[in-house]
Amino acid sequence: MKIAIDIQGQTVTATLKANSEAVNDFVAQLPLSLTLTDYAATEKVADLPKRLSTKGEPAGTAAKAGDITYYAPWGNLAIFHKSFGHASGLVKLGTLDSGVELMKKSGAFDVTIRLAD
Repeated sequence: MKIAIDIQGQTVTATLKANSEAVNDFVAQLPLSLTLTDYAATEKVADLPKRLSTKGEPAGTAAKAGDITYYAPWGNLAIFHKSFGHASGLVKLGTLDSGVELMKKSGAFDVTIRLAD
């Protein structure tokens, strides 16, 4: 399944993983308008309106640049622009198809996440 992320006049796509309750819960919340903020000079994060199920997901994972993830302990979306080691509670939702450099912009910015056309 593909999603589109609209970022300040540009659109990037991402591919979500299949057969995941977390992904299904995320897609059920779309479209989403969020403000992404910097976290640890590694990722952009935003709170989601509702928590996602982590049933059937590993207890944690490592993230690569371009990964779209859910951090269960905080209930937030995290899009990585740098790779990061294993983190408990981190669930991979999908991967940016391109445009990871847009996530490196400093400061907060607004995005809209929707199903791709």
